[in-house]
Amino acid sequence: MRYKEVDAKHILTRSSLPDADYVINPYVGCEFGCSYCYASFMGRTVGESIDAWGSYVYVKRNAVELLESDLAALKDRKATILISSVTDPYQGAEARYRLTRGILEVLAADGYPGEVGILTKSSLVARDIDIIKRLPRPDVGMTITTTDDELGRFLEVRASATGARLDALKRLHDAGLRPYAFVGPLLPHFRHRPELLDELLGRIAGSGVREVYVEQINLKPYIRGRLWERIKMERPEMLAMYEEAGGEAHRREMDAMVGRLLEKHSLRLRLGEVLYHPEWMNRRRDTV
Repeated sequence: MRYKEVDAKHILTRSSLPDADYVINPYVGCEFGCSYCYASFMGRTVGESIDAWGSYVYVKRNAVELLESDLAALKDRKATILISSVTDPYQGAEARYRLTRGILEVLAADGYPGEVGILTKSSLVARDIDIIKRLPRPDVGMTITTTDDELGRFLEVRASATGARLDALKRLHDAGLRPYAFVGPLLPHFRHRPELLDELLGRIAGSGVREVYVEQINLKPYIRGRLWERIKMERPEMLAMYEEAGGEAHRREMDAMVGRLLEKHSLRLRLGEVLYHPEWMNRRRDTV
């Protein structure tokens, strides 16, 4: 893994996401190296290729100081802030650099009244429960895509194991933070193995979570290129299932399955619908 410390010009960036006004990305790149990651396009901002995703992390060493000045200039004190949109705020680098923790400390000390969202695949988030609880309106989410750790290691190379993520969710819930789960991407093979999605949602509900986001897989060409090569090398039997995931029939069937299983496990779907990223319906633009 290559780490490089850099100075950023700003850290609080306007967002086009449906549920965030601003985003904070303390790092460029992500060592988790997820095969399906839409954020691999971010390499172009630092001269890295899409194929290099997962091998580098650019550390915005002045992120905490920048937030102090950006926050002082922010006029809309009700704006929703998300940490992070194109990196994971609790990837391995955070254990060393502690930028996310520093950012949360600034927001807590400020008493920032707007909602502060955190989305991660890492159990390291539980380290910061003490600070998160000091935020007036925290909203913490954990991405969980499968209960199969072997498959998870294939698709989400260095992310925390599912059990560790579920344990972190329970710790967040037991601390009174009301976390949510993000099931995204919705893995295409669930269409043929609905019992696996049933198990996943059941374990999420068992952690105390009551709300979830669900998002269909993003199959833009630059993502397919990386993902297809990985599947061909390691799971060729899955390729046909993933190739059909771009079709309308797949989308409709998965939507119906999600609806049935959410009702079974008494889970509420945030935003009231499954999110999409197909070429013909780009609901969420890439955000830097």
